[in-house]
Amino acid sequence: MSPFETAAAGNGATSTLDPALRSESVVPKVLVQNAFAVMQFIAKDIPHHLFGAEKQEWIAKKLEAQDDRAIQVLRMFYEAILRRMRELEASDIDLGSIGTNGQIWFRVHGDKKPQLDLPEIPSPLCDVLIQGLVTPKQRMTLVNNRSLDFSYQARVDDQNQRYRGTAYFDLDSPAMNMRAISAKLRPYESYGFHINVTHIVNLQHTKEGLILITGITGSGKSTTLDAIIDANNSAVPSHIIIIGAPIEYVHTPKKSVVRHREVGRDVTSFKDGTVQALRQDPDIVVIGEMRDPETIMSALEITDSGHKVFSTLHTSAAVESIDRVIGEVPAIEQDRVRNRLADVLRCVISQKLVPTMDGKRALAKEVLVVTPSVRSAIKNGNTGEIYQMISEGQALGMHTMEQDLKRLALQRLISIDEAMNYSNNKKRMHQLLNTK
Repeated sequence: MSPFETAAAGNGATSTLDPALRSESVVPKVLVQNAFAVMQFIAKDIPHHLFGAEKQEWIAKKLEAQDDRAIQVLRMFYEAILRRMRELEASDIDLGSIGTNGQIWFRVHGDKKPQLDLPEIPSPLCDVLIQGLVTPKQRMTLVNNRSLDFSYQARVDDQNQRYRGTAYFDLDSPAMNMRAISAKLRPYESYGFHINVTHIVNLQHTKEGLILITGITGSGKSTTLDAIIDANNSAVPSHIIIIGAPIEYVHTPKKSVVRHREVGRDVTSFKDGTVQALRQDPDIVVIGEMRDPETIMSALEITDSGHKVFSTLHTSAAVESIDRVIGEVPAIEQDRVRNRLADVLRCVISQKLVPTMDGKRALAKEVLVVTPSVRSAIKNGNTGEIYQMISEGQALGMHTMEQDLKRLALQRLISIDEAMNYSNNKKRMHQLLNTK
């Protein structure tokens, strides 16, 4: 019996589908029933002696033996869940393995909660669903590496919606997080950057140098970076190469040629993509993340060659970002990297998304512009002096995270408690807010 015959047999009869179908789900019942039929058809024959990677490899082979209709059923079901995610303005979805207790979780305005109006998906069935959302080659990458970064695209209401997915093992079973990528770019002008910062990030005014956008996961780094890319794409005839893992927003060429190279799909690694970009006549190279010493060295090399380079780091402050870049390379290389970084670094933008009084989130950012004094401090290993330079550099477009949090608090967008919670320097935040 095929999974579609299983679905037909389940109509009007008592079956193992009932727990999911009895819930007041916002997903159409027929989609739930058909998807569960496919998932159960594959999961019911899993040999009991298989665990971990071997079990997932068995599921992958069983999925490959199905016709395209089975995969389409799983994706239609999942895309109905994604539609609900967009309706609630959720940024992330989590599912799979025992860590979610069979439930589907959304992060809405910063809070992650289970969605009681969506069907529960037990772990063995969710293993099938997750693997059904990726390609056969990606399934093997997940099984072999225990982790997979990928992009996912769904078409809803005649509009392409893109998502950044991460599948990974959690106690021998795949779990997944997927983040919604906004279909609309945030206008660069809405960030309120100083004209000096605008000149630094725009190819029209500054042809070379390294610009870092930093922040913890979920702080809006990609949104800011895409706004800057779009500003360049709209203003300057140029060649922009974006290397991402995965590619999130896809830019439509305006005044620039824009190339999108996804790691694992179009290029094997950030390092390889960066090295190859040197032979592709770029004006701007965007490196999705400087996550290892090889990528850092490649980024410095391509910036040294006279190109404009943008990248991101998972750090929450400008000074921490500088220290992280230097600290990521072996000790024997650190003096050389310190000097190279000081020569090529132009600007660091560190940001956080802070809960607002009305239950949403506001962007707080710290901006460092590399002046001769900042450059000397980096070269001499005196990065501890840079914070004060930022706090005194407002005429050049600089400000600390604490100064920006104070601005948001004075505008009554965020509470004083949240300003304190999200500050990097609590003592300085106390002083700025004049609180005990």
